[in-house]
Amino acid sequence: MGLLSLAIWTPIFFGAVLLALGRDDQARAVRWIALIGALVSFLVTIPVYTRFDTTSAAMQFAEKAPWIERFNVNYALGVDGISLWFVVLTAFITLIVVISAWEVITERVNQYMGAFLILSGLMIGVFCALDGILFYTFFEATLIPMYLIIGVWGGPNKIYAAFKFFLYTLLGSLLMLIALIYLYSASQGSFDILAWHKLPLPMSAQTLLFFAFFAAFAVKVPMWPVHTWLPDVHVEAPTGGSAVLAAIMLKLGAYGFLRFSMPIAPDAAHEYAWLMIGLSLVAVVYVGLVAMVQQDMKKLVAYSSVAHMGFVTLGFFIFNDLGVQGGLVQMIAHGFVSGAMFLCIGVLYDRVHSRQIASYGGVVNTMPNFTAFALLFAMANCGLPATAGFVGEWMVILGSVKANFWIGMVAASALIWGAGYTLWMFKRVYLGPVANDHVRELTDIGSREFLMLALLAVAVLYMGLYPKPFTDVMGPSVTEFLKHVATSKLPA
Repeated sequence: MGLLSLAIWTPIFFGAVLLALGRDDQARAVRWIALIGALVSFLVTIPVYTRFDTTSAAMQFAEKAPWIERFNVNYALGVDGISLWFVVLTAFITLIVVISAWEVITERVNQYMGAFLILSGLMIGVFCALDGILFYTFFEATLIPMYLIIGVWGGPNKIYAAFKFFLYTLLGSLLMLIALIYLYSASQGSFDILAWHKLPLPMSAQTLLFFAFFAAFAVKVPMWPVHTWLPDVHVEAPTGGSAVLAAIMLKLGAYGFLRFSMPIAPDAAHEYAWLMIGLSLVAVVYVGLVAMVQQDMKKLVAYSSVAHMGFVTLGFFIFNDLGVQGGLVQMIAHGFVSGAMFLCIGVLYDRVHSRQIASYGGVVNTMPNFTAFALLFAMANCGLPATAGFVGEWMVILGSVKANFWIGMVAASALIWGAGYTLWMFKRVYLGPVANDHVRELTDIGSREFLMLALLAVAVLYMGLYPKPFTDVMGPSVTEFLKHVATSKLPA
């Protein structure tokens, strides 16, 4: 079995073992099996990075085996500099989420842990798939464990939120399926994504394909105005569900633009770049302002995610090296930072059972160690230099200014809104005198929570201080990608 197959199927195997265990009286064993499974799954992804040739733009660790031979569907896997880091990030965040749920989840522990491990394998599959139907299968299959995570362990309106999440994302994906079938027929019976990249297509077909893929990926990112499902889902989802949704699942949509929309329909991508840039800037500015008036901490961070992901799509559609690399770096950084923000809210919620900002005040007096972590992640969310949150946004702003000064200026204004809503929340929750008895009775984080937040803190600081390992991996693939999308695919 190849490295990528191991990365995909190891967590799925452990997840299946957990589901088979079944009884809550085995909760202690279940937690340890889940932790070992998540740790092994993460360790399996490390050689994918250490053995990766950073000078090559080609697909590496390629695997191919026939799957549905009659329709020429293959189990085809491979990673390049664009997808590699998301494989590692997915396994890392899953490990953190398993640690975060250690004492918090007390019912159906095996199903909760199993769902996250299976979800991890499926998401890694999305980033590795080089066959259209395999990609679609993994892409859609991720909905099932996340739907159950929200619907079983979520808040009071969990059923509504789970349905909204499922319907929004499924409806968009059905148009993508039609696009995949059209490409299969246009390429004389191939589902090979890399072959589709070379397929000449008339402008009318490219436009329809671009918007079919847009329907699937824009909802997933989510871009404005199809972002309305996200705040509801985040508010109702359990802490681990929110962390994985923000850190990884939103990235599946942005990744789809790079793997499908832009290389398969480059002429349409250039033609409608103005629309994508416009929608991204609305997300960056308008949704940032919406975040400022939120009273619920989870809702605030959810809207903040929409604004930060606006930077990603903006970077992709300005079609220059800094923009695309900046968008990719921002995706990884947002994975660390947003996951950490949701886990911090989870730490408070586990103690006070409220996400309302007004329920807190002066937390620093009773939880000084925790507040230090929360401050670091808040600063990273603002885009403070030397944190992961700064690097990607700075690169996208530089790329935007290179493309058009005014686009760059509007994008840069987002740093002001980001600082506004994040620091305002931090001030009201953590600073000042102790606001009430709930806060007075709080106890500081224990060793489990300290470990979970320390791992994320190291990632946030390492990426902010030394982004070279991330950009070195991406460089050749991004250069090749830009060369490809600059070439017209209109038939001669």
